[in-house]
Amino acid sequence: MIAIAPQLWVGHALADTRLDTPLVVLENGFDAETERVTGDSREGARKATEHLLGLGHPTVWHIAGPSGWTSADQRLTSWRSTLEAAGVPVPEPLFGDWSADSGYHLGRRLSRRADVTAVFVSNDQMALGALHAFHEAGRSVPGEISVVGYDDIPEAAHLLPPLTTVRTDFAEIGTRSLRLLLSRIDDSAPPPPDSLVPVDLVIRASSGAAPGR
Repeated sequence: MIAIAPQLWVGHALADTRLDTPLVVLENGFDAETERVTGDSREGARKATEHLLGLGHPTVWHIAGPSGWTSADQRLTSWRSTLEAAGVPVPEPLFGDWSADSGYHLGRRLSRRADVTAVFVSNDQMALGALHAFHEAGRSVPGEISVVGYDDIPEAAHLLPPLTTVRTDFAEIGTRSLRLLLSRIDDSAPPPPDSLVPVDLVIRASSGAAPGR
């Protein structure tokens, strides 16, 4: 069985359910007996945050996904640790619900702060809403505020401006999940490669040098 478990409680429930059927979990594994396949959210958040710091921004604000979602929690933790490693201030994160509406409302809050020059958003839908809020407030992107999203949805390249984002290879996640499941069914089959799927930073026009640089 292949199960999607983006929330922690779902994963724990699966881990506590002892089945005689091989189980592969997308997003996370919760014990040594549960196989998982997932995109590398920690690495993606690190790449996004380091990209913005490398452009000269004094810090990076974060619109996070909802607490209790594995990918959101991992991106939040990695964003914070990357800022701490760089020795820059760590702003309070803002929590959305993955929707463009939540990104818009949180973006409106950030747009009123003159010290906000760079924002890493935990998914592209919320980034879309944040871009709307920044444009509405007259804050130029990337002239005044740089924005990086996550997932590289098909629309990301066609936003105004085109969105810098972290690309997750969902097709590869699906392929590895199936291979992993087949290897568990057939004990004689060799195990597949690492189930942590690499991610790529796709740099577009929504991120640029910090104002004044």
